[in-house]
Amino acid sequence: MTFEELNINSDIIKSLLEKQITQPTSVQQKVIPFIAENKNIMFQSETGTGKTFAYVLPLVTRLMAQENPGKAVKIMIVSPTYELASQIKIEIQSICKIRCALLIGGAPIGRQIELLKEKPEIVIGGASRLLELIHLKKLKAEQVETLVLDEADRLLSKELRDDTEALLERLPKHVQLIGNSATVSSYTLKILQKARDGIVRGELNENDRIMLIELPQEDVLRKRITHWAIFAERRDKIDTLRSLINAEKPEKMIVFTGRSDQIDNIASKLRFKKIECETLSSKTDKVKRKSAIDRFKSGKAKILITTDLASRGLDINNISHVVQMDLNENEDFFIHRAGRTARSGKNGINCVIGDQFEMQLYSRLEKKLKLVVYPKMLYKGKVIDPNSIEEIE
Repeated sequence: MTFEELNINSDIIKSLLEKQITQPTSVQQKVIPFIAENKNIMFQSETGTGKTFAYVLPLVTRLMAQENPGKAVKIMIVSPTYELASQIKIEIQSICKIRCALLIGGAPIGRQIELLKEKPEIVIGGASRLLELIHLKKLKAEQVETLVLDEADRLLSKELRDDTEALLERLPKHVQLIGNSATVSSYTLKILQKARDGIVRGELNENDRIMLIELPQEDVLRKRITHWAIFAERRDKIDTLRSLINAEKPEKMIVFTGRSDQIDNIASKLRFKKIECETLSSKTDKVKRKSAIDRFKSGKAKILITTDLASRGLDINNISHVVQMDLNENEDFFIHRAGRTARSGKNGINCVIGDQFEMQLYSRLEKKLKLVVYPKMLYKGKVIDPNSIEEIE
């Protein structure tokens, strides 16, 4: 199918062509017709498959065809992280001139109140800040037609669920509800449907049912990502990372650690060895965060060290390597981290630097996710297969 056959606005199609996007992806072909029909859906598709445009294109097309003389907010997009919210805003602004506002916590609320006075038709942000602005009567939600939960599984996790449900309660009863993620559990769908049922309070019609759309696996994790395992004791991990960087000379590398207190430690040791890098954590303020991402995107810094907050929605081209300095028993963390590479049809490398316990965990993940993991070691400035060391010598 083409974008024309999907009834996407012709001006949007021209903007897509300028971005060298000529054909809708599989998820876009599947999802766009349901959204255009005002269906409530939860869709699951792997990272890097075009989920953002799958909902943005039909929603913006609809908005451009409507009369909205008062410039009321019509579309509300909720994101679990600043990075993802900012990326969504950039994507929308790249295809249309509709005014949208970024409303996230950790930023001055006064400035965001001023942004709302400029009459945005689309707002993007965190559930707690959107709720706060509604409570202050600065954000009018009465005319919102569509609520999007980007990374719905995260937004409905124990930590964020209360705010997400409270936000849904403040919107019109029959608002169109769209959720997406690379991983959608039956629990997530059940929680969302239960919340929806409670909000319409017995007035549920067929259109209020949430459809689950699962895209066939494109096997990005298996077909386009090469998985490496490098053994290192905990005390040696950062030195191993440094040696890996010197050996591979990555185009762009994201280094993940599950411990925020380790970010500065890793960065300082790399910088001591003259390796330029940037850091990103939940404590990084908005200005420094933007600067770090901009420097990484531009290639001025080829290494970005971060926690899992950036593993969701951080859409940066040409990430050649992902390094996981630890493993979480929850496979979703592994999938989202690895999925930062091999985007837009490219290939990439995902490397776990782990101790004995983590290698055992990695072995279980290998079987569960049906991966092929290649053991590697660093030898004389190169990444080699451990079995080939005798041949080299």
